[in-house]
Amino acid sequence: MRSQNFRRNLKALWRDVQVLVSQFRVSLLAFSVLLCIGTLALHFFYVDPGDPGRRLDWAEALHATFKLIFFETLLEFPSAPGLRILFFLLPPIGLAVVAEGVLRFGVALFNFRERKEAWQMAIASTYRHHIVVCGLGRTGYRVVKVLLRLGEEVIGVERNAEGQFLEEMRQSKVPVLLGDARQEEMLEQAGVREASAIVICTEDDLTSMAIALEARELNPEIKVVMRMFDAHLAEKVRNGFGIHTAFSTSALAAPVFAAAATRAQIDHSFYVDDVLMNVARTTIQRGSALEGRTIAQVEEELDLSVVLYKGAEVLDMHPAPDITLRPGDSLVVFASLETLGRLQEMSGTQLNPSQVERGDQRRRSWLTRLLSSRKPANR
Repeated sequence: MRSQNFRRNLKALWRDVQVLVSQFRVSLLAFSVLLCIGTLALHFFYVDPGDPGRRLDWAEALHATFKLIFFETLLEFPSAPGLRILFFLLPPIGLAVVAEGVLRFGVALFNFRERKEAWQMAIASTYRHHIVVCGLGRTGYRVVKVLLRLGEEVIGVERNAEGQFLEEMRQSKVPVLLGDARQEEMLEQAGVREASAIVICTEDDLTSMAIALEARELNPEIKVVMRMFDAHLAEKVRNGFGIHTAFSTSALAAPVFAAAATRAQIDHSFYVDDVLMNVARTTIQRGSALEGRTIAQVEEELDLSVVLYKGAEVLDMHPAPDITLRPGDSLVVFASLETLGRLQEMSGTQLNPSQVERGDQRRRSWLTRLLSSRKPANR
C-alpha cells in the first residue's frame, strides 16, 4: 500500500510539474534562452586575460552565466565589445526573468499548501478504474466512507468549497475537486473517462440528470448511480436513459449507493434491522479460488446463502449442497457487502463495463426474467 501511494505521489508530482511548466513556459523559455546565449558567448569568445590561450569549457561557461545572471562573477571584465555588452545586459534582464517567473515556478512547485486544489487535481489524474462521487454532503460523505471500507478508490467532486466534510475526505486520502460537476472539464479532471462508476448525490434531480448524461457522453461504459427525489422520474430515468441505477429518496441510504457503485453485480439491496443485505450475481472464473469447491463449502466459508445455481445445462433455484463449481457457472447469492467483496475476489470476477452496458440495454436481467416467468398465474 505504501509503495502504491509512493508511486502515485511520484506520478502526481510529474503531472504537477507538467502543469506548472505549461503555466510558466514563457518565463522558463526566456531563462533558458538567456542561459544558452551566455554559455555560447562565453565558451566561444571569452579569453582569459591571464591565460590568452585558454578557453572556458561548457561547464565553466554555464556556471559563469548562472553567476552573471545573479550579479556575481569570478571572471575578469572582458575587452571584447560584444562580451562587455553581454556582461552589462545579462544581469538585469536575467534577474527580471527570474523574479517574474522562475522564482514563482519554484515556490509553486513545492508549496503544496497554497496550491491545494492543483495538487488534488494532480493526484486525481493518477487514478484508474475508480469511483467518482459528485456531491459531498451528508449522503455523499457516507457513500465515500462505505466505498473506502469496501476497498474502492474514490475521487470526490464538490461545488461548495466550505463543505463540512471536505477536510475529513482529504485526510482519508480522497482527492477532492472543487467545481460544478455538470461541466465537462470538471468531470474530465475527475477522471470520468477512466472511472468504473459515478455516484451522483446532489440535491436537485435536473442537476443529477445533467451530470449523469455528461458522464455517459464522456464514458459510455461507465456505471451510473443517481440520487433522485421523484420516484416516478427515477423509474423513467432507469428505463429510458440507460442509467444503470436510480434511487428515489424513499429508498435512499448511503450503503445502498455504495453497493450499486461497486464491481459486484448487485441486483437488489435492503436492510434487515441495521444490516444491509444484497442479492448479487457472480460467475466462476477459470483458476479462481472457488473452482472445484462445493456450494456447501462456499456457504460455510463465506457465511452467505446461494439462492440460485446456473450451470452449463442446468438452472436450479434450490441447488444441492454437494454441487461442485466449474468455470462459467453462475451463482445468485444473498450476502452482506463485506462478504460480496470476498466472494468477487475469490471467484476471480472482474466487472466488464461493456457487459454492464449491454445488460442495461436489455433492461431486465436474466434473473429478473427467470423469477418473473416462475410467478404463478393469476386465478
